Amino acid sequence: MPVTIKDIARELNVSYSAVSRALNQKSGVSEETRNRILATAKKMGYQPNSLARGLVNKVSNTLGVIIPDILNPFFAEITKGIMETANNFGYDIFLCVTGWDEKKEREYIKTLQEKRVDGIILKSSKDKKNDRFDDITVPYILLESWPTNRKCSYIEVDNEKGGYMGAMHLLDCGYKNIAFIGGKKESYSNRQRLEGLQKAFNERPEDIETFKAYFGSFGMSSGYELSKDVLSSGEKIDAIFAGNDIIALGVLQRADELGIKIPEELGVIGFDNISYARLPQIQLTTIHQPKYALGKIVLETLVDEIKVKEHRIIRKITLEPDLIVRKTTKKIV
Repeated sequence: MPVTIKDIARELNVSYSAVSRALNQKSGVSEETRNRILATAKKMGYQPNSLARGLVNKVSNTLGVIIPDILNPFFAEITKGIMETANNFGYDIFLCVTGWDEKKEREYIKTLQEKRVDGIILKSSKDKKNDRFDDITVPYILLESWPTNRKCSYIEVDNEKGGYMGAMHLLDCGYKNIAFIGGKKESYSNRQRLEGLQKAFNERPEDIETFKAYFGSFGMSSGYELSKDVLSSGEKIDAIFAGNDIIALGVLQRADELGIKIPEELGVIGFDNISYARLPQIQLTTIHQPKYALGKIVLETLVDEIKVKEHRIIRKITLEPDLIVRKTTKKIV
């Protein structure tokens, strides 16, 4: 059985309130008695009951984090930023992974609130009307899914700008027949990246001959399968903009099997700049997202909102992407 405050009081023949004051660094107990209590608590292996303390103070010092995929290095690095920053603020994290399953997401939201978390960070499994989050009663922040109801803050990297930068790079290299292989068509970030591409092509119509868009999932297998269709369509495609780096890895695998030279015959650019992208065997040109910073800032923002509670200010926070040029693209003209 765990050692309680009453056990310590009984051992020292002092009052329950004296033990509580000593352990909580409150006045009302002599220094000698405080030292005796602290020494005895340590000897008996006393551990404070954070749940009980939280019920008294109406805080739990815990936060919920709901993400769709922990195996994708993009989400893993965001989570690392969240957890390390939470530790600095004295918060524990309940991490929930939905696997892009909306039903699991709803269950996790319900469970986290039952556990009395102080706030929630959520990357939604579905990009659609966000009024389904109206039953969240604690402060919460969305990742990459600007809420239509404007009831919570939101943080993202400028996906449209990233798509624009990547498209301009392909045009500057001389690629003229470009395909976009994205994730789910309804994905908010996917749509924003595609809009950035189209903006670049509209500005330089003389430099683009063919543009096609294909959609699947955000996995490597989707990039692999869709690139087969792209490269076997009979149309001359000389560059592929992948919706993320994982998709790009699938594209590179398919191109290698087909004997297509990268980047001379096919330029490939990804999005995210995951750790694998910089490996010597890959050297993927990509759009960098500051993933750790995303996690750090979203955690800091949530903590600020928890402190001010109902007086919190709803914010939209947008971070800047960067173009990272490696060996899967080059000037071909």
